[in-house]
Amino acid sequence: MPVALITGASMGLGKALAAALAEQGWDLVIDARHQPALDAVRQSLAEAGGRVVAVPGDVTDPDHRAVLVDAAAELGGIDALVNNASTLGPSPMPPLAAYPAEDLERVFAVNVVAPIALAQLALPLLTERRGTITNITSDASVEPYEGWGGYGSSKAALDHATAILAAEQPDLRVYAADPGDMRTQMHQDAFPGEDISDRPEPASAVPALLRLVRGELPSGRHRAAEIAALDAGVSA
Repeated sequence: MPVALITGASMGLGKALAAALAEQGWDLVIDARHQPALDAVRQSLAEAGGRVVAVPGDVTDPDHRAVLVDAAAELGGIDALVNNASTLGPSPMPPLAAYPAEDLERVFAVNVVAPIALAQLALPLLTERRGTITNITSDASVEPYEGWGGYGSSKAALDHATAILAAEQPDLRVYAADPGDMRTQMHQDAFPGEDISDRPEPASAVPALLRLVRGELPSGRHRAAEIAALDAGVSA
């Protein structure tokens, strides 16, 4: 069975993607910081019949990253690494001119350093299976939204790191994937007190992401909306 390692899988997009892969017969290694929510997801995924290893922890912890890769190795290897875990930073989001340095360091540690470091550890296993790396990014990485300086600049850094990794690893598929606006807790935190019920559920982006996880498109930065439009034969 193919094996996927997905970070930030206890809710939102990570949970929805893990569920879709489990239904397709993938074995999974999943992580999140909060064990009760992660255990609940593991139990629901295991009902699909595949093997699911849930490892609670923080992706900024080197020991935790090593445990994740070791768990995938025990399942046979890594066919797909999905760096989905992210942090928004302070909410309400401060302007960049007043952004606390310690919060900015945390945002970059989670959103940039951890995905790169986990990919470094996973590369030998990914290379064996000519696998894929999918780093979840955002339109905030390319659009200068006021208040999004911390999160947006971290995702811009992740975009560029992804592009460089793709150039350096031509035998793999390496993606930055922009899923678009979604009805998630992170998005709600970005707009405290506002009604975000008009945003689509995370599951709406999953069909596009599955194409990336399976390595069906060239390495690069892809928007879920563009992939969906391509599949539908229309322009996004």
